[in-house]
Amino acid sequence: MRKHIIIFLLSMSSLTISSQIIVNRDPVIKKMVDEISRENLESHVRKLVGFHTRHNMSEQNLPDRGIGAAWNWIKSEMEKSIPWADGRLKVEFEEYRAGGNGQRIPKEITLKNVIATLKGVDTTDDRIIVVSAHLDSRAESDDDFTSFAPGANDDGSGIAALLEMLRIMAPHRFNATIMFMALSGEEHGLFGARHMAEKARAENWNIIAMLNNDMIGNSGSSETLLNDNMRVRVFSEGVPAYETEQMAALRRYTSGENDGRARQLARYIKEVGERYVDQISVTLIFRNDRFGRGGDHTPFSQQGFPAVRICEFNENYDRTHKVPAIVNGIQQGDLPEYVDYEYVKKNTGINLATIANLALAPYEPRNCGIVTAGLTNTTTLRWEEPIKGKKPAGYYVLIRETYMPLWEKKIFVTSTEVTFPYSKDNYFFAVQSVDNEGHESIIVFPGRAVRQMTKQ
Repeated sequence: MRKHIIIFLLSMSSLTISSQIIVNRDPVIKKMVDEISRENLESHVRKLVGFHTRHNMSEQNLPDRGIGAAWNWIKSEMEKSIPWADGRLKVEFEEYRAGGNGQRIPKEITLKNVIATLKGVDTTDDRIIVVSAHLDSRAESDDDFTSFAPGANDDGSGIAALLEMLRIMAPHRFNATIMFMALSGEEHGLFGARHMAEKARAENWNIIAMLNNDMIGNSGSSETLLNDNMRVRVFSEGVPAYETEQMAALRRYTSGENDGRARQLARYIKEVGERYVDQISVTLIFRNDRFGRGGDHTPFSQQGFPAVRICEFNENYDRTHKVPAIVNGIQQGDLPEYVDYEYVKKNTGINLATIANLALAPYEPRNCGIVTAGLTNTTTLRWEEPIKGKKPAGYYVLIRETYMPLWEKKIFVTSTEVTFPYSKDNYFFAVQSVDNEGHESIIVFPGRAVRQMTKQ
């Protein structure tokens, strides 16, 4: 068993040290981000608006109107990437039943999700990364399935991002599998997402990250008239919606209520997204979603998967779910001319960089634990190397003071046991695997150490 003791010749009074920040970008990921086309994003949004309404109870059998035309077009757009994927891309409908008496969809109907699966090239790697957006739209009234409901931003912007990411990523080879989900049923109860999350749980999918994109194209707010396309929100749950008694006991023991898997995924998105996309700041919102509303990440959280919502920083409520009209001199309605396509491009880049970096990274370390036996002012961490996928080049140990929301220090080690001159009572720690190109795995928050101390 390897052990490595690290001693730092610096003041331990604070982790905050003034220094230069070095950013290392993988040129392949950077090239993919740079290929995102603002023109393609706008074209996709306008095509979706052209279906008049994508209401879940709208027509399914017309060629150019209603939700059926929308999901058929999305599927055909996704299938354009099949020739470039060398047999690794499959696009299919996922049908399910939704609605019934007393529900927001008053009668049971069949709806379809569109799922594009880009298989990883490593046959020993069962990790799945999900990126989603919802294809349906609606007017203000739940049962109004005939009015013009353009849904340009909500959620044409998310679907446009999905299609553009698939176009760019399909020719590339990733270790993990990436699933691009265009989901229906969101506006009436998250039906499409719930169906996929339940299927994933029943079939024991190893989903390590779920990124839901819902409204990523509006940069100006109603009422306050703020205008800013340089910030985007990532919502993440704190205490997990799915938590066993054993998980709850460990959370209480480690004081890990701010360190669940969704929260670590949000921190990962901030670090990697800002690494590759300029002029954007990822703002972490430490709640699952906005008050009184929900998104397609929630059913995945409820099934125990790490899931977050990516959403614009400013919302315009004159447009959300409004039938287009001039009211008191203000244009209402979610129309394509009010989408900020440069902002959509930035947010697409954040998604793409995060997903690519994670899909290229090694598996996360196993059995990560913190030694709590004995009274010391040092901290010992232990873990085991992954047993699947490629071997890591080493590991990053992450450190932050307990009151800080983000990781403050990242230290590279090659051993699987380290001792730091930081008190475990004053700092939080985590570990992630990293390969030779700098692709980091998901972040693992340590529990109780399961191995015996190495004899010195």
